[in-house]
Amino acid sequence: MGAETLTLIIRTIGECFALLVVLRFLLQMAHADFYNPISQAVAKFTQVPLLPFQKLVPRVAGRDFSALVLALVVKFATLALLFLVNGRSFEPIGLLVISLVSLLSMILDVYFYAVIASVIISWVAPNSYHPAVQLITQLTEPLFKLAQRVVPPIGGLDLSPILIFLVIQVIQLQLSRLVY
Repeated sequence: MGAETLTLIIRTIGECFALLVVLRFLLQMAHADFYNPISQAVAKFTQVPLLPFQKLVPRVAGRDFSALVLALVVKFATLALLFLVNGRSFEPIGLLVISLVSLLSMILDVYFYAVIASVIISWVAPNSYHPAVQLITQLTEPLFKLAQRVVPPIGGLDLSPILIFLVIQVIQLQLSRLVY
């Protein structure tokens, strides 16, 4: 098997699993409905590897950050494997910083696409009871409420998604400067 094929497989598996763990963390932080079938699937896929981290990582202010630590470990391991497969050496501290920036960027991407989905859903199917729609709403509602404190709806027009997009883009720009 060629290095390119192995790189593709490692990157795909690592990124998909890291995304699932990040989703688990974000859904916990948003207090999303645990009985939603999508939440149940995310919890089942991530439960076994998360158990040791839940025992090691203490709760902070009643919040469980073990999923975030697992996502960071998955990102680090994925990048380390990619470096090894391609025959490149790496410095662990540098790789840890890249992993952390990549993890934060992934969280911002999840919110970016969730806000886009929420805006589209509000136009197409505003009162849908689909499990995915409910999770997207539960995930983005705290962001919308926070943004609406800064930019309240004007004449029935909610401009908070624009503010959220702007803040996400600014943060991602600053994160990209850390890596490059």
